[in-house]
Amino acid sequence: MTFAIDPGTLGGALEKAYRRLEQCRFAEALRTRRLDVWSTDRALQQQIATRLGWLDASAIVSPHLPRLRALAESIRDSGVTDIILLGMGGSSLAPEVLRAVIGVAPGFPRFQVLDSVDPDAVRAAMARPATSLFVLASKSGSTIEPNSMAAEAERRVREAGVSEPGSRFVAITDQDTTLHRRALDRRFREVFINPADVGGRYSALSFFGMVPAALMGIDMNALLASARAMAEKCLVDNPRRNPGLALGAVMAAAALAGRDKLTLSLPPRLEPFGLWVEQLVAESTGKRGKGIVPITGEGGNVEAGDAPLGDDRVIVRIVLAGGPHASGSVDRECAAHLPTVSLDMPDLAALGAEFFRWETAAATAGLLLDINPFDEPNVRQAKDATRVLLDAHSAQGRLPVPEPDAVIEGVRMTLTGRARQAIEGPLTFLRLLRPPDYFGLLVYLPPEDEAFARVLQELRHNVAAKTGCATTLGYGPRYLHSTGQLHKGGPNTGGFIIMTAEVSPDLPIPGEPYSFGVLELAQASGDFESLNRTGRRALHLHLPQRDPDMLRRIGDRLIRAG
Repeated sequence: MTFAIDPGTLGGALEKAYRRLEQCRFAEALRTRRLDVWSTDRALQQQIATRLGWLDASAIVSPHLPRLRALAESIRDSGVTDIILLGMGGSSLAPEVLRAVIGVAPGFPRFQVLDSVDPDAVRAAMARPATSLFVLASKSGSTIEPNSMAAEAERRVREAGVSEPGSRFVAITDQDTTLHRRALDRRFREVFINPADVGGRYSALSFFGMVPAALMGIDMNALLASARAMAEKCLVDNPRRNPGLALGAVMAAAALAGRDKLTLSLPPRLEPFGLWVEQLVAESTGKRGKGIVPITGEGGNVEAGDAPLGDDRVIVRIVLAGGPHASGSVDRECAAHLPTVSLDMPDLAALGAEFFRWETAAATAGLLLDINPFDEPNVRQAKDATRVLLDAHSAQGRLPVPEPDAVIEGVRMTLTGRARQAIEGPLTFLRLLRPPDYFGLLVYLPPEDEAFARVLQELRHNVAAKTGCATTLGYGPRYLHSTGQLHKGGPNTGGFIIMTAEVSPDLPIPGEPYSFGVLELAQASGDFESLNRTGRRALHLHLPQRDPDMLRRIGDRLIRAG
């Protein structure tokens, strides 16, 4: 596993970061859990002390591997055809990476991750309840999305005539959460209690990642062995020879020098890994007006006429042994002569090592940016705004909808206050963007809808060509538990378009006065309101129906007017 850094113009800034890590003996501080390296504030030290369990996660899980294998084999042999993980953020992204990159072993049930409350996505995931098993993963046990999904899953399992519905559920949570108690009361097939000091986005090597790995028949020993080997390397005192500290130092030095767009260059097989890195980096660093903006899935090629990458970029290129480079991106990086980190993965089991490397890097970058990489102070804003809207819906029978700034082809277009003050109307929204800004496309549609996905990627490509800005794409509500912290707590350099559409037919949530469609729209509207309150530039587009061609037409008009 090779690791190389071409610092380019960052040489001096990177050496400064290395010296700081040496002076504070950061590697030693991680080894010994020395808290004064983070802050002299006792309250903050105690908060961080409750978030360092990721350093030992693989050692904690290892003794439970026989139990995990036994569960996986019993489920495989019981007639279960589908396993659906219900979760959000850190509880779902590592399992999705393992599923998409390594895949399900022959003979094991199909595995999918449901981290959307879109009615169409929920229906599709739960199409075979009679032979499905559901993994309910939530650190807090009170997350609204997986609890809503679980209520619908339980209804379907009961209606399918399963005699013991609890036997079709497995829970992963912290001790004494509402989910823990519910799992015991309803006699879930198995309950895994994760260490409370492992934060969600740092939980890939804990039960939140390894239980799904077991259920897919993945070689957990190989994953954890590679993680342990990387952990040893990440305890080396010299940051220049420490693969986690060195990566974090590059990330922070680049951000402090104005290169805050961490652009991941990944081969197709590893593209899903970018989603996990995106959450880890964005949520760990995007606060107090600072932050690193992860750019994944962007693609493009200079020779095809794309604009070269700007001087707000730093590149991390990962190559899988024996596989291709990232399609269409290597030429752009070389042409731009950008600071670049190059990583080689010898095999897919090295994902375990990469999980630990990047967790160490995120913590290191947080230290160098003088922020707490283990909290997420702005995530609750959108949650609270969503709850206000849902309460209003319960009282009034409808969601309160602000008056749009324009309605074009039936599409309601609403601007935040800051955007409204700066432009003539919604169609000119893209005039707000110029480098080093970035564009965020935040979409509340089924993630698996290929027709919409093509249109969204076209729009992203066209915005980049029009504005010269880096672009991101996130599906809601997934991104609320990922890049949402960065959008509201990080630097105010983002321009966001939130996209929603009318749902027909909708899907009720058992036990709630609102439906999945109402919840989805409330979450989008709540996030829009949070962006408005934090002075961000955003445009909410609400389509009257789910029509990719309509979205393409509106996108074309935005490009022409921008």
